[in-house]
Amino acid sequence: MLIIPAIDLKDGQCVRLKQGLMDDATVFANAPSEQAALWVAQGARRLHVVDLNGAFAGKPKNERAIKEIVAAVGGEIPIQLGGGIRDLDTIERCLDNGVSYVIIGTAAVKNPGFLHDACSAFPGQIIVGLDAKDGKVAVDGWSKLTGHDVIDLAKKCQDYGVEGIIYTDIGRDGMLSGINIEATVKLAQALRIPVIASGGLSNLDDIKQLCAVEFEGITAAIAGRAIYDGSLDFAAAQAEADRSTLR
Repeated sequence: MLIIPAIDLKDGQCVRLKQGLMDDATVFANAPSEQAALWVAQGARRLHVVDLNGAFAGKPKNERAIKEIVAAVGGEIPIQLGGGIRDLDTIERCLDNGVSYVIIGTAAVKNPGFLHDACSAFPGQIIVGLDAKDGKVAVDGWSKLTGHDVIDLAKKCQDYGVEGIIYTDIGRDGMLSGINIEATVKLAQALRIPVIASGGLSNLDDIKQLCAVEFEGITAAIAGRAIYDGSLDFAAAQAEADRSTLR
């Protein structure tokens, strides 16, 4: 199982939010590219980058910082990028800039035709991010809760040909309250494509619990606030995941 460090970009800085609230941001690095290089030096095999301004604006807003991250580490490990990616031209530009995977969130819910076209145009490079609370999908930077059931929507995305699903329990994200294992497993069991767990990862016990259900189709977990504030040592987390996989 991969442990994927998250780099959330707001106004060109690396930050962490609590429950997606833009006015509740903690700045962890003024130079995101340096932070990216640090995670790679500690053994990261993929990075999860989110343009938070872009997610709210509906179009990328931190392209300079993203290009700097790609320049720093893009040749070494894959980068998956999300936030405000809502048309094919933007996807093409991101991939041309060196990003390996593009994450589609709100647009996957609001414009399924676009998602279908994206999977056709860029096979193997489209991941859908589904953010949910109590089983219902949220959109527009988590500001709006829809009536869409997360499993039903994930199945439709699977049929379109997406590479995988990132599942975030938005009630837990940034709160260090632990991954919602039960909901993540339930989603993974319903799908044939990989599920990446997100939201609330806090300690090595969470890693162990996730690794215990890896066989259900949960291939990775995104680590955010915990690895920034020191409650979870990233290198130790990946080492634990590697040991669990070998058992």
